[in-house]
Amino acid sequence: MNEFPPGDDAVARAAERLLRAAADRVPCPPVRDLIGSDDVKAAYAVQELLTARRLDAGARVTGRKIGLTSPAVQRQLGVDQPDFGALFADMSVADGASVPLDTLLQPKVEAEIAFVLGADLAEGPLDAAQIRAAVAHAVPALEIVDSRIADWDITFGDTVADNGSSALYVLGAPAKPLTAFEPVEAAMTLDRGGETVSTGDGAACLGDPLAALAWLARTARDVGDPLRAGQVVLSGALGPMVPVAAGDVFTAEITGLGSVSVRFHASGHEGASV
Repeated sequence: MNEFPPGDDAVARAAERLLRAAADRVPCPPVRDLIGSDDVKAAYAVQELLTARRLDAGARVTGRKIGLTSPAVQRQLGVDQPDFGALFADMSVADGASVPLDTLLQPKVEAEIAFVLGADLAEGPLDAAQIRAAVAHAVPALEIVDSRIADWDITFGDTVADNGSSALYVLGAPAKPLTAFEPVEAAMTLDRGGETVSTGDGAACLGDPLAALAWLARTARDVGDPLRAGQVVLSGALGPMVPVAAGDVFTAEITGLGSVSVRFHASGHEGASV
């Protein structure tokens, strides 16, 4: 893997540390020693540098993820504000598919509502009516979060720099327009092998998943990279995230929307069966 030139600034050195952890599959120390715990500008600068590296390597952005929207997840990680990261095409996993754990570092699963946009969110007031009208449909989703930072020892700056601690995402079915589904009223149950391991509701996501989408739309426009038609937005966890082990099968049910599932096996050499 190419290194950044010696003497580059702290942002570049933080990005290099995270890149090396991902490439070697070995979690690294936090990057807050380089960029601080709450320097928003520096943290997103690292994320942008990592995104540019992926794009240069041929990756394609498919949308965004919103993180740290649930009070339960904020308490788990010791942070107090949302963040966002980029979704890439190679992060998408088919509903019901099996994921090899040796491609990840220290994954966890959380259940979310995903919005697929039917219109750009680049102009206008970005008020509640515009946000709702821009959503083509919603689907149940699982986000497989992962941290390149050892032991999930993260502050806000660490997780933002690390692309919102993202790894993979799974979209379920069916797809429903907002005329047939009200996100804030949804209840979520996440089961692992038939045992309920996480619960939550739409109100846990910044009070309303559509409010989370509005926050992202305004933030993305402010940074000069607005949301576009066709993109997927993971709106944020509806309940606490859950650690993953080989053999686990997770299924999330979201009332009024549908279900989504994923399984995990130990090694990519085992194929797709558990």
